[in-house]
Amino acid sequence: MNKRILILGSTLLILSLATLACGITLNLTPEPPTPTTLPTQELVTGLTPPTTPPTQVLVTELPQPSVISLVSNTFEESGENPPYTITAQIPYLQGSDEARVLLFNQLVDDLLHGDIDNFRASVLMDAPNPPFGTGSNYELQYTLMSPPGDILSLKFDIYFYFDGAAHPNSYSLTFNYDLAAGQQLNLHQLFIPGADYLGPIATYCKGQLSLRDIAYFEGGADPILENYRNWNITAAGLLISFDPYQVAAYAVGPQTVLIPYAELNAIIDNTGPLAGILE
Repeated sequence: MNKRILILGSTLLILSLATLACGITLNLTPEPPTPTTLPTQELVTGLTPPTTPPTQVLVTELPQPSVISLVSNTFEESGENPPYTITAQIPYLQGSDEARVLLFNQLVDDLLHGDIDNFRASVLMDAPNPPFGTGSNYELQYTLMSPPGDILSLKFDIYFYFDGAAHPNSYSLTFNYDLAAGQQLNLHQLFIPGADYLGPIATYCKGQLSLRDIAYFEGGADPILENYRNWNITAAGLLISFDPYQVAAYAVGPQTVLIPYAELNAIIDNTGPLAGILE
């Protein structure tokens, strides 16, 4: 009996040693696997990640564009010996001290005060003494004829009376300015260099004036620059102004002719001052 136990014990011992030698576990409860650390995958964006912190850019606010507006001052003057009064609306640009703005103001001021000076000088030289009535007077008003934009086209209407004259009179002055370029415009700058622009302008004006019951004076519309000194740029066309007595009698008043741009299309410089108007 003891021999059997000894043999059985020996047999179990041999089996246990054999099992250990073969690496076989008899534990039926599996242990959780040891987690494996995988290599970190980089996110590919197509950009090379910076090796140093990005530089911070200091952002400063840019100055807002100047708001330039057309306003006016009232000029008034009077005298007693001889008696006269002068009233004028003098336009000027405000909102900027740029050279182009200052030049506009200076040119307009020179034009209008030059005209006022001429009236005053005539009154002081030629007014009757003693006066016939209440004296002489001068009144100047202006109208901005051009549409919003860089082109400023002004028409000045002057009404005056010399003491002792049979009736009052009037005339016009015009001033055209390219604010973007900072320069006063001349009529020829609207057209292709070298083009005959006075011919087509005169032809159209004469045709329109001949349709009016004014018995017009044809010579006042001949194609010479002096006859077309007063012109304005408008949204609808080129406005030509004729003073009293220039193309008709005083009784029918001043005359104006609006020339549609289509009538001048063949000679207009499409890269010139009218480019923005014609768009």
